[in-house]
Amino acid sequence: MSNRPTPHATYRLQLHGDFGFADAAGILDHLAELGISHVYLSPIGTASAGSTHGYDWLPPPAVASALGGVEGLRELRSAAAERGMGLIIDIVPNHTGVADALANPWFADLLRHGSGSDYANYFDADFGDDNGAEGKLALPVLAADGDLSPLEIDEDGNLRYYDHAFPIAPGTDRDTRPARFAPGAGRDTRPGGTPRDVHDRQHYRLVPWNSGLIGYRRFFTVNELAGLRQEDPEVYDATHQWLRDLLDADLIDGVRVDHPDGLWDPQDYLRRLRADIGDDRLLYIEKILAPDEPLEPTLPVEGTTGYDHMRVIDAVFVAPAGVAQLTELHERITGESGDARWVEAAEHERKLSTVRESFPAELRRLVRALTAGGGGSPAVEPDLIAAACTELIAALGVYRADYPSLRPRLLAVAANIADAKPDLRAALDLVVRETAVPGEATSRLAQTCGAVTAKSVEDSLFYRTARLVSAQEVGGDPADPMLSLTEFHRHNTERAAQWPLAMTATSTHDTKRGEDVRARIAVLAQVPDRWSQLVETIWRDIDVPDDLTGYFLLQNIVGVWPTDGRVTDELRGRLVEYARKATREAGLRTTWTEVDEEFETAVENWIGQVTTGDIATAVSELVDRIASAWEQEALARKAIAILGPGVPDIYQGTEWWEDSLVDPDNRRPVDFGRSTEHPKTRLVRAALRVRAAHPDAFGVSGTYERLTADGPAADHTIAFARGTHDGPSVVVLTARFTHSLDDEAATATSITLPAGSRWRDERSGAVYDGAVDLGAARGEHPVAILVRD
Repeated sequence: MSNRPTPHATYRLQLHGDFGFADAAGILDHLAELGISHVYLSPIGTASAGSTHGYDWLPPPAVASALGGVEGLRELRSAAAERGMGLIIDIVPNHTGVADALANPWFADLLRHGSGSDYANYFDADFGDDNGAEGKLALPVLAADGDLSPLEIDEDGNLRYYDHAFPIAPGTDRDTRPARFAPGAGRDTRPGGTPRDVHDRQHYRLVPWNSGLIGYRRFFTVNELAGLRQEDPEVYDATHQWLRDLLDADLIDGVRVDHPDGLWDPQDYLRRLRADIGDDRLLYIEKILAPDEPLEPTLPVEGTTGYDHMRVIDAVFVAPAGVAQLTELHERITGESGDARWVEAAEHERKLSTVRESFPAELRRLVRALTAGGGGSPAVEPDLIAAACTELIAALGVYRADYPSLRPRLLAVAANIADAKPDLRAALDLVVRETAVPGEATSRLAQTCGAVTAKSVEDSLFYRTARLVSAQEVGGDPADPMLSLTEFHRHNTERAAQWPLAMTATSTHDTKRGEDVRARIAVLAQVPDRWSQLVETIWRDIDVPDDLTGYFLLQNIVGVWPTDGRVTDELRGRLVEYARKATREAGLRTTWTEVDEEFETAVENWIGQVTTGDIATAVSELVDRIASAWEQEALARKAIAILGPGVPDIYQGTEWWEDSLVDPDNRRPVDFGRSTEHPKTRLVRAALRVRAAHPDAFGVSGTYERLTADGPAADHTIAFARGTHDGPSVVVLTARFTHSLDDEAATATSITLPAGSRWRDERSGAVYDGAVDLGAARGEHPVAILVRD
């Protein structure tokens, strides 16, 4: 690790056709002024037409001409280097875009030639006789009735179903069986017949979208993203040669790997990737960790992209007493408590349902893999194996459990299920035995588990409850949204020792709510009584289309409410779009496939009522009342992210206040022309300046030390020192639960500073020796950043 650079901070940019390499180069001076060390780019490969994110890249892999091509990247690299900044790029090994089958030459060839395609081994395709499609590749694009009458052959000779076009295998556009003899007729070639006849001759079969059949592994349940078999060296080489070329040309300093948990064997993949990029470049993985899950220590990476640490930072600012009241309010409004017991039961049930409803094809392939080995053991009914796998996936609580450090977890969960459901014991024994070593059974269980977890939790359960929606975040823990100071500091100490260069995320292109939105919603736990009054007023004065939906949306509305109280039509439109996505993801009253237009219209009207008139005035009054606490704690969170253990990742635009909701809302264009004389921007600059001036304290040998606070506001106080084994060199002092933090209590609370030095406030210039009271430390800024004087 010693050969690798030590980043001060990364800055994530979302590239697309309207913001390419040249645009990124145009804001480098701004990033340099902030103190950014590495520009962190979203996927830069050629993507599907009109893509705004790049995760639907198309082969053969190459730098996207829409972004500026290799020359544009080279120019960005040069411009960044002139300012002392490196480049990190996001790569997508798990899947490729197949929304337009003909636009993806590898996938088109697979459809055209079937298992005989040169690219058949590139995709995790199922041509098995028992695949439900008579050995053909199932493509779930038809309407639910399975009607093939809309099929036609287009002018380019492709099979077309409305907007979908598919290639035709050579020679199958005509029927070459001998025609029947007719008086006066000779033997001739029969015409092609109907488009359905042509369809029936293909290597694929179009099936209803809800048939439970699909012939290839996907990214979660996204049919438009087909999984790739990186475990095959040929596939790895074909998808990574372009990356090797970029490395050989010294155009990048690091790589972020998108969703490695989707791969057959993430450990083996990351070892190969590390060998490719070398020991002198950075390697990060987008891995979602459960609250009680450690990152596999043997992985050759700097760490995750930081959702795990985002959860920790968020949770330490949630007031426990308020959560108890919010639990009661949630139950009164929705009929469910939304507490830990409810979340655990609901998550388990969602996973069981998700396996059955969304992953029946994957489950069949998993059962097939488990029974393929035989092993001389007594036969177990496939239905029991399927049930055992479903229960195991529902109870594991992690994306995948085939990492060495998680194997004991799988064994323990299997044993618990066997005790509770003895009829599944033999099947569970089979699963445990067949997954004891790497292989198809192990990988298919892991891949299915991750997909089910993401679909059940992040994309479903987190829209079905609303006790405190700021905790319903990627990597979050709504079951236990709080964290004590002791646990907070323990986590930080361990992170500094084990993963000092892991990223710390606060907002990303995938977060359900931006950092400042979550910070404001979390403050509601500090004012539960006033929040209850607002809720009761709204429920009394206007009709709510659905209690849970209204309560869920209202928290988000408060989170993005303008501080001046003026709700624009643009914001109102964004809220309507967000509500549409949220309610369809929840799937309780409307869904993506079965839209309830009457309900959605009612929700839209309700949003209009909440954002106008007397109700809007009441919301503004609450937002104004908590504005000071929100601003203080939003700044405190940002400072902790930058100066705590790990490498801060600043998402585009979050150096100013930001009000983003779930994608695509959080990928809106950023106005980089705004004034940098902004409280958040000034804090980012100051914190990164200190970080750059003390690289050892924040590098691989950096230390973390909790500082002691004594007095009535001790539980409000967050204080820690960063340094090396030679001693601390930077101190951070801030506070939580600031709505109830009065000046008298803050002044009466003393923080013991590291001995042997005087400490100077980086921004105010004040100097302290021995101790400082919380009131004095925060007299000019919500966060005090002290350096050894």
